[in-house]
Amino acid sequence: MQPDIKTIFRLQQNTAPILALTDAKERIERLLRIDNYLKDEKHLAELYKALYKDLRKPEVEVISTEVGVIQTQIAYLKKNLSNWARDHKASTPLPLIGTRSYLRYEPKGVVLIMSPWNFPLNLSLVPLVYAIAAGNAVMLKPSEISSHTSVYIKNMIEELFDWNEVAVIQGDASVASELLELPFNHIFFTGSPRVGKIVMAKAAEHLCSVTLELGGKSPAIIDETANIPKMAKRLAWAKSINCGQTCVTPDYLILHDSIKDSFINEFESSLKEFYAPSDKGIDQSPDYCRIINDHHFQRLNSLYEDALEKGACVLTGGELDGTDRFIAPTILDNISEEMSIMQEEIFGPLLPVISYSDRSMVKKIIHNHPNPLMLYIASNDKNNIRYYMDGNPAGGTVINDYMLGYSNPNLPFGGVNNSGMGKSLGFHCFMEFSNKRSIIHRKWGSLSMIYPPYNDRVQWLVKMMYRWM
Repeated sequence: MQPDIKTIFRLQQNTAPILALTDAKERIERLLRIDNYLKDEKHLAELYKALYKDLRKPEVEVISTEVGVIQTQIAYLKKNLSNWARDHKASTPLPLIGTRSYLRYEPKGVVLIMSPWNFPLNLSLVPLVYAIAAGNAVMLKPSEISSHTSVYIKNMIEELFDWNEVAVIQGDASVASELLELPFNHIFFTGSPRVGKIVMAKAAEHLCSVTLELGGKSPAIIDETANIPKMAKRLAWAKSINCGQTCVTPDYLILHDSIKDSFINEFESSLKEFYAPSDKGIDQSPDYCRIINDHHFQRLNSLYEDALEKGACVLTGGELDGTDRFIAPTILDNISEEMSIMQEEIFGPLLPVISYSDRSMVKKIIHNHPNPLMLYIASNDKNNIRYYMDGNPAGGTVINDYMLGYSNPNLPFGGVNNSGMGKSLGFHCFMEFSNKRSIIHRKWGSLSMIYPPYNDRVQWLVKMMYRWM
């Protein structure tokens, strides 16, 4: 039987100094336990069932958006961890001649990972593998909403690790609150800005560092020079995968007047090609997910109804079925900022569209909202691309495609202010879970020449030393 939360925390505090002494080879061995578990066909079959029960996620999406992402990160760590974990030489300025300077990345200690329900395996295990790679003990709190996948994660981790190294803690918001009372050395949270503020406030009580992967309203600009058939198909896929329940999905569309009709037609054609090739309806497709639960369906339905009541109109889609938690990919036109759908992150397959005629309007539209997690630009005009990027801060930017911001471990992933704090993926995520310790080692010489008493000679030496730095 698993011990209580405080007991596990104390066990991990005792184990953390031992884990800190492990080398890259030992840490990679721990990562490969996870990798091999996910390659086992029996375990994969169990995962398919869990994610189908939670989100009705098709097997292809389980591989491409959950398992494959984790295995890609483990492979990247296997290749790079030995280099990251070694001491890194730093240059020595003239006043410190006779010393050797270097950086050492050491684990922070006991870390807490709080993961969301939309990609429950991916967003639990990706930060976990980086925390392990950095040499930490970990307490992982997966979302209770994706309950079947959370049970899968708990069973997997208990088979692979002792509680004093990695422990999965299940439960609702009260359990999360109990965890946040503990003095962790780092907290990695993925979720909404509202809850992110709570996590940050609790972390501040212990002066605990945080990584916050939040979200917000990521705009997708499509100008008059874009390849409309290609971009419409790519956006239809991006807004539909996981039923739009993705932090990096385009949240609203800023579309040039001149290509509006052609874009809508291409978008509709792409949806039919993806999910209704036999004209049976998207709701009959085995490849289209569902909204996670009744609460989130009602939230999305309220956004939809509020928009219609305030003057929005449906350009395509508009089918909602509460009994099946089904919402078709839906484009809404005649949008105003007063609508709730423009005031909060949608996190579903509803897509408001705002038209523009002059590119100066684009920045005004974006500046009505906090800095986004992602900025999407569809254009074949280099000047337009530069114009849309300049003065529009975002966690990341993808040009002429969608959903790629979380795909390259050589690039940091994360938001700005309201959309996040800190970075993940690759070396950037390794650093989030590490203390960057600076070390100066005196090998020869000293600074005795500038010790008191401060006569004219000492003053001259100090001036000359810093003049030639």
